[in-house]
Amino acid sequence: MKAKGKRRAGSGGKAAAGKKKGKTPGKSEKKSGGKGRIVSNIILVLAVLVFCVSAFQFFRILSGYHEGRKEYDEVKALAVTEEGEGDGEKARFSVDFDTLKGINPDTVGWIRFDPEPAQISYPLVQTTDNSTYLNKTFSASENTVGAIFVNTYNNPDFNDRNTIIYGHRMNDNSMFHDLAKYEERSFWESNPYFYIYTPDGREITYHIYAAGQVTETSDTYLTEFADDAAYQAFLDYTKQASAYDTGVEVTMADTVVTLSTCTKASDEHRMVVVGVKEKEEK
Repeated sequence: MKAKGKRRAGSGGKAAAGKKKGKTPGKSEKKSGGKGRIVSNIILVLAVLVFCVSAFQFFRILSGYHEGRKEYDEVKALAVTEEGEGDGEKARFSVDFDTLKGINPDTVGWIRFDPEPAQISYPLVQTTDNSTYLNKTFSASENTVGAIFVNTYNNPDFNDRNTIIYGHRMNDNSMFHDLAKYEERSFWESNPYFYIYTPDGREITYHIYAAGQVTETSDTYLTEFADDAAYQAFLDYTKQASAYDTGVEVTMADTVVTLSTCTKASDEHRMVVVGVKEKEEK
C-alpha cells in the first residue's frame, strides 16, 4: 500500500521512477509462475515413477504367484496318483517319491488335506537350515512362494514328539494360506484331519486337536523335552493356546505335528494347527 501511495503523490520524474518500479511485481509473478510449473512437473514425474515402480512390483508378485502355482501343479501331476471313491472304498492317494527325489533330493514326504483345504497338497522338504526354502521352491526356483519344509532340528521320519512344518501364507490362497480357516471351530468340524506320506511307504493320519494364533517364541515350537513331564506340559500348553476345545485326546505316548504359517495380525504372530498321530498304514 505504501508503494502505491508514493507512486500517486510523486513528481513527474518520480512518477516515471514509480512506473518503472511498477513492472517489478509483474516480473516476480512471472518468475514465480515458472517455478510453480517446474515444481508441478517434478511432482508429476515423481508420481509417474512411483506408479511405474508400484505397477512393476505388483506384476512381479502376480508373476511369482503364477509361476509358483504352475510349478507345484506340474510336480503334483508328475508324482501323485489319485483315484476317486467308489463301492464303499475311500479315495486312494499315492506318491512317486523316486520322481520327487529325482527333482529334489531334499524330499522327505508329502502333506495333504481332505476334503478341504484341498489345495494344501505339497511335497515336503528338509535341509540344514530353516531359511533356504523361504524363497526357494521345491524345484529350486527363486520365488517368494517358497516350499513347505520340515524344521531342520527334527528327524525327517516324523517320529519326534513334536515335528514342525512351515509354509507361507500366500495371498493367492496357495501354500499354507488356508490354515487360518481353522480359527473357526465349524471349519475344523468339517475338516479335522490331515495326512503325511513318507518315502518308506507310510500314510500317517493326523487328527487336529488344537488350532490358533501364537507368538513365534511360544512353547508351541519346542522340539526337545527333558522328560515326560515336560512333554505333558507342552501338550497342555498347545491345548490352552487353541482357539477352541476340540475334545481330541492326546497323551504322552503320542507324537504330534505342528503346522505353522504367518498371520495378518503381526510379524510376531503365527497361525498353528497341531495334529496328533491317530493312525499309520503302510
